[in-house]
Amino acid sequence: MRTLKLTVAYDGTRFAGWQRQSNGVSIQGLLEQALEQLEGAPVVVHGAGRTDAGVHAAGQVASVRVNFKHDAPTVGRALNARLPPEIRVTAVDEVPTGFHARFIAHEKTYRYQIDAGAVASPLLRRLAWHVDAPLDIAAMDAAAAALSGTHDFAAFRSSGTEVATSIRTLTVSHVRSGRAALPDSDAHPLVVYDVRGNGFLRHMVRAMVGTLVEVGKGKRSASSMEALLSGRSRGLAGPTAPAHGLFLVRVDYGPERE
Repeated sequence: MRTLKLTVAYDGTRFAGWQRQSNGVSIQGLLEQALEQLEGAPVVVHGAGRTDAGVHAAGQVASVRVNFKHDAPTVGRALNARLPPEIRVTAVDEVPTGFHARFIAHEKTYRYQIDAGAVASPLLRRLAWHVDAPLDIAAMDAAAAALSGTHDFAAFRSSGTEVATSIRTLTVSHVRSGRAALPDSDAHPLVVYDVRGNGFLRHMVRAMVGTLVEVGKGKRSASSMEALLSGRSRGLAGPTAPAHGLFLVRVDYGPERE
């Protein structure tokens, strides 16, 4: 058998998330259906991150073991011909048998976009959360910086997934101003949160964003992050931000694992 590494981009708006499920259309399920047509038998696709319903990806990574002999470019074209237009396989690579998209991932990078315009752009409504209050970006960035490093992130964890530990390490946690180039304006304001880490808990990024927005609105101080982390209580943190502003940007495996 061969192992293939697939890099996948998708607009998650109308899907039930990455993970295959009985009550909705998933990215994993559609990829498996497309690959089954090439394999002539059922296959199992493993994704690096189980993105929730409505969450997007620019660089999701998946791995699959197959018997068919088609070369990588042919596989990419065949999959894209069978997938809906909201899902594209952007790269196919043959990798060593031991490669597993989820279990050997080194770091994942996420981005969250906030539409900071006085009036929400209808062109961003599926790609950014509109917050109609002025945000103090410097305070948000100071709060985000306090989340860098190795911490227990139980305060930003939603229930529903059992994990051995809620300790994670973030190597990037940064809030900045941005601009969206739109047909009606080349300077529509965005607030962008970039975060990279060795793993993320269920809804962790969205809970951090909801808390950072409260900092930006002046509802809590940037210095409150330390107490939140040490308190380990989800009830102390802010709300969970909507799914549609979140993107899985990339997954890194390290030079020795690529």
